[in-house]
Amino acid sequence: MTERQLRLPGGGLAKIQAYHLTRQAMVYVRQSRPQQVAEHVESTARQYALVDRAIALGWPADRIVTIDEDQGQSGQSMVTRVGFQRLLAEVSLDHVGLILGLEMSRLARSNKDWHHLLELCALFRTLLADAEGVYDPIDYSDLLLLGLRGMMSEAELYLLKGRLLEARQHKARRGALLNHPPIGYVRRPDGEYQLDPDEQAQRVVRLVFETFEHQGSLHGLLRYLVTQDIRLPVRPHWGAHRGQLEWRRPTRMTLQSLLHHPIYAGAYRWGYRKIDPRKHQPGRPGTGRTVTPLEACDVLIKDRFPAYITWERFAAIQQRLAENRAVSDALGAPRAGAALLGGLVRCGRCGQRLQPIYSRKAGRLRYMCWRGAIDYGTPVCMSLSGAVLDTFVAEQIMEGLQPAALELSLVAEQALRTERGWRRIGSSGASAPAMRSSGQPGSIGRSSRNIAWSPGSWSDNGRRPFATSNRSKRPMPGFGVSNRRN
Repeated sequence: MTERQLRLPGGGLAKIQAYHLTRQAMVYVRQSRPQQVAEHVESTARQYALVDRAIALGWPADRIVTIDEDQGQSGQSMVTRVGFQRLLAEVSLDHVGLILGLEMSRLARSNKDWHHLLELCALFRTLLADAEGVYDPIDYSDLLLLGLRGMMSEAELYLLKGRLLEARQHKARRGALLNHPPIGYVRRPDGEYQLDPDEQAQRVVRLVFETFEHQGSLHGLLRYLVTQDIRLPVRPHWGAHRGQLEWRRPTRMTLQSLLHHPIYAGAYRWGYRKIDPRKHQPGRPGTGRTVTPLEACDVLIKDRFPAYITWERFAAIQQRLAENRAVSDALGAPRAGAALLGGLVRCGRCGQRLQPIYSRKAGRLRYMCWRGAIDYGTPVCMSLSGAVLDTFVAEQIMEGLQPAALELSLVAEQALRTERGWRRIGSSGASAPAMRSSGQPGSIGRSSRNIAWSPGSWSDNGRRPFATSNRSKRPMPGFGVSNRRN
């Protein structure tokens, strides 16, 4: 076929040559959201009608290909758009003579992807067409016009996103931007949050915070709830049982989210989980999220909601969770073993934390600084007798507790009675959460924050009475409770 020129509908010199007609014409169809695909049917029909325009331009019907794999995909990136990737591949193989789209923004909303397509079209002499005309990337005037349209398409997307973000920020500053209510809260008809009207659900939520304060660690809280068969009140946000109260078994992630959420102290936050563009993966909305410290959130409004605990208790819980982290600058959670000062004593030479070491045969305890020996092969820095050091610290604690011994003894006795009564309820065969959560957790836990001591109360093995240090938050070795830690 000899090269020829065609006249476009509406006048103007055509840029279509014979070698263009020997190749395929590809019609690109795309809507940005699945909702648009379902509701904007007229726009979709107009895009499919571009096949008739390709026929009018001289392409036979058997050489016209429709690419609609990207329906419901955003044009912001080509990573998730299989159809656009297929289009680039066909152009690179010199199979395409014309690309048709209802608008240039249908092809790409990113300058990077748009100019990549223009470079390939110029290299393989592929034309582009929309509802207004046909463009040849080889021609500088057309290339300039296409470049400007691509820039405007990307700028339009940023303007729309900017307006939406400003509206969200304005609403968040008023504390009115609310999502699904967390455990223990429900949404009123006016959109505000209130405490769950089920008293049983409220008692369980309060029990979670009280138990954590007594157990001292997230794992201890989880183990306590599982052992006592206490389930969490959950109201699903979707499905057939949406909004109905369900009792589900506790999980570590659920408890961690509950303890970290400031709404239980009555506070509203926004901007807690921001997206780091360096970690974000296109097409995966949940990636790249980073946790922002509470004080660095964009919006933090106290006393915004009805609270389960005070702000002071919430701050103390956050401090305890931070101390339980397994990092060098934190105390760490209490571990198993009889060491009183495990994780609290540091070497005066190198500053590393002394590790408790137990002898298998004699059962003796020693505190050793051998982090340098493990990491770098250096000699052991120091080694101390654990029994002597623990005894000395225990005597100092007992001496400080002597004036308040009677008051602490009464507190300990009352806590033991509550714990025993609650356990009897649990062993009576009532497995409903209403029965389980009616009691309170014992005040003398394995790593209790309280200080309890009774003069003359000795354990079965005849050692010292039970006592816990508020600083170490660990039971004394050999006292009248289990020496295993959370």
